[in-house]
Amino acid sequence: QVQLVESGGGLVQAGGSLKLSCAASGSIFSVNTVGWYRQAPGKERELVATITSGGSTNYAESGKGRFTITRDNSQNTVALQMNSLKPEDTGVYYCYYNVKTTSWSPNSKYWGKGTLVTVSS
Repeated sequence: QVQLVESGGGLVQAGGSLKLSCAASGSIFSVNTVGWYRQAPGKERELVATITSGGSTNYAESGKGRFTITRDNSQNTVALQMNSLKPEDTGVYYCYYNVKTTSWSPNSKYWGKGTLVTVSS
């Protein structure tokens, strides 16, 4: 199995910055796309950003120009640098990994338990 642990959430004022990190461990043969989703109170989970194994990134419109996703393939970590935070960025942020646990297994998506980000106005 694969375990993901997020860190870096917290309370920040509007305009501030936070950096989220996610570390993967366990039975990992290879890692494909990884990324971050978030879920605001009373809303559905939504995509924040993704990054492929080759380093190509994709961002939700809401985070373009403010968020930067990076990954360290040697450490199996992914980070999300969030700048110019807004109250509407408040939510629980979840990282995910698309992982093959063996050479013959399909890609499977694993999720972290989430880290809370609260942006005060």
